[in-house]
Amino acid sequence: MSDFKLYYAKTLNPQKACAVAKHLGSPVEFVRVELGKGEHKTPDFTALNPNQKVPVLDIGGRTIWESNAIMCFLARFAGSDLWPQDERQVEVMRWLHWDVLHFLPTTGEYYFQYIVKPMFGLGEPDKAALEKAGAGFQRYGAVLNDHLRGRRYLAGDTLTIADFAVAVTLPHAKVAHIPVVEFPEIERWHDRLNELPAWREPFPAMKAAA
Repeated sequence: MSDFKLYYAKTLNPQKACAVAKHLGSPVEFVRVELGKGEHKTPDFTALNPNQKVPVLDIGGRTIWESNAIMCFLARFAGSDLWPQDERQVEVMRWLHWDVLHFLPTTGEYYFQYIVKPMFGLGEPDKAALEKAGAGFQRYGAVLNDHLRGRRYLAGDTLTIADFAVAVTLPHAKVAHIPVVEFPEIERWHDRLNELPAWREPFPAMKAAA
């Protein structure tokens, strides 16, 4: 029996939490939440996370929500260097905040317009929103590209949860039309992440219907 329950849906924030859990071999039971059926708005789920969002990690009656916090917990629980205990921890925090404030709002807009909207029948892509996202991506993509030059990962030569966070939209770049091909250092870095089985397949396999 698993010690923890990780509630997820096949969306971006659960993607990184699930990838870290699989990469670490964390003792979690994956529990899928069907957003299209409104399962995240039920009283039972709201008791787990009043924000009514996934992912949520239940650690025996105590819950942790927010994907970055879940990644930190799982890495610390495993004693993993994904959440470093030296000066790199500050560097990891820097990139987690940078992603939330700058990079993800640009790449996430592409993801929303080209993937989420068709999934939920929300209409055609908003050209004005994509134009704004494109300008932001050029700016912050250049920052990331320059930082990665000469580095294997964001915090140096070792993989951390910052890599799982900042790169979360990149597996969807082709479908979401994110112009990552303009930044070769980002592509090189993501190619390295793609060597990880948990990055390529972050979500648990669906059970076949009986």
